[in-house]
Amino acid sequence: MAGVPTAPVKAELRTETKEVIPLLFNPAELTITKSASWNAAESKGNNAPLLKFSAGQPGTLALSITLDTTDTGEPVTVHTDKLLKLVSVDPKLPSTDKSRNKARPPWVTFNWGTLQSFKAVVERLSLKFTYFAANGTPLRAKADLSMKQYEDEAVKPLQNPTSHTPSLQTVHRLSHGETLDRLAAKHYADSTRWRLIAEANNVVDPLALEPGTLMIIPELPVRRRG
Repeated sequence: MAGVPTAPVKAELRTETKEVIPLLFNPAELTITKSASWNAAESKGNNAPLLKFSAGQPGTLALSITLDTTDTGEPVTVHTDKLLKLVSVDPKLPSTDKSRNKARPPWVTFNWGTLQSFKAVVERLSLKFTYFAANGTPLRAKADLSMKQYEDEAVKPLQNPTSHTPSLQTVHRLSHGETLDRLAAKHYADSTRWRLIAEANNVVDPLALEPGTLMIIPELPVRRRG
């Protein structure tokens, strides 16, 4: 029904074993770090040496989330145990070799609406239980996760998982009354460009968009001179 607020899109972690771990509350912040190694070659007579690229370093993603089950009385450990599995060896994963004691934890991706991170392993997990029932049952916890890129991927740290577009994109959360032509006018200064936004988000019916939806705002295509 038009004008009725919709629930926000929930963030989640997805593992390589196809398990989905929904986050009870969305993170307020995400920190993404990506670095590269450069070597300085000796350059006599100059103020600074010429740097030569050596290698890219794995990207990292850090987030803090709150887990709270005070409304149901369910132990919050039901949810924290799922996070602990992400730093525990899984012998069912590919490349496991029991004869050589070779195994590893699963890689995961962080997903939130149309956003998806690179494949990453949880390098560090910190759990702090902050509220307990009278019988000692933990009902609230804070989890800090530090994730490191698992493999080389020619993508941005956060991307549209359907298009894998390598160019930088803007993300916009729809407010009440916003339409695609208004978004185009705001971001492109041209309301007729709304189809670019529709195609980037696989929108079939522009009139059926709901407030709270995350929309990818792609860059305008570059016009090449003939």
